[in-house]
Amino acid sequence: MAMTPATNFEKLPTARGHAHLTVETVLGQSTVTSIESASPIKILVPKSRGDSVWAYAGSFGGGLVAGDQTRIDLTVGSGARCFLGTQASTKIYRNPSRLPCSHQTFARLGSNSLLVFAPDPVQAFADSAYSQRQEFQLAAGAGLVLVDWFTSGRAARGERWAFNHFQSRNDVFISGERIFVDSVSLDAADGSPGSQHVTGRFNCFALLLLAGEPLQTAGTNLLAEISTRPVERGTNLICGASPVPHGAILRIAGESVEQVGHELHHHLKFASALLGDDPWVRKW
Repeated sequence: MAMTPATNFEKLPTARGHAHLTVETVLGQSTVTSIESASPIKILVPKSRGDSVWAYAGSFGGGLVAGDQTRIDLTVGSGARCFLGTQASTKIYRNPSRLPCSHQTFARLGSNSLLVFAPDPVQAFADSAYSQRQEFQLAAGAGLVLVDWFTSGRAARGERWAFNHFQSRNDVFISGERIFVDSVSLDAADGSPGSQHVTGRFNCFALLLLAGEPLQTAGTNLLAEISTRPVERGTNLICGASPVPHGAILRIAGESVEQVGHELHHHLKFASALLGDDPWVRKW
């Protein structure tokens, strides 16, 4: 049965920085049925049909510069499965004039569908400003794996938490009911984000959300594993998990991006069976 698009998800003209991707079930397999993008955003689809569709978002300039505003509209139809990642970390270049620089994702998931939304981290350079808003609308029976993480910047070059502004917000709805909202805002105007009382010794923060009926078991397993871990003083990686309606959430703080990436991969191994293969095996 065809889904009636909500207002936020009506097909837009392919304006600068806009992209859309539609994945539907065709003859029993997940298939890309519509794809379009306009610079500076691009979407590559190395696996357009099979147990799941794999797609990667990127940019023609290797990152976002001052004034870039991008948007992805994603539809995963009933029974279809999709993995959406990025080619590499999302680099946010310097923006001393504080021109608008942002990204939006709006995703609709049909009944019994699955979306694994797992981009690489956002890496905001010194003097940059960036905000992102991501909204996921799930029909009954749909499942969502959401990864959202960010780093301190180019720490090896001394640019540790040296950006001007960073903001990220995620909203997740199931059958029209908001079941999760998360918002992070770091602003140099409010004091150094890298201070002892804000980010301390950590250089990477990550969120992993498992939501929806297909991920109930994975969420239960996640909560059980984290609950048995001791909290050690001065450790270079801290994990905390808690239940949310219809799922579970994991938060990670690490001294290095690599440590956080390996921890995420550990908790995402179950997704390989759902996707038909491991999309991270060559990355983490």
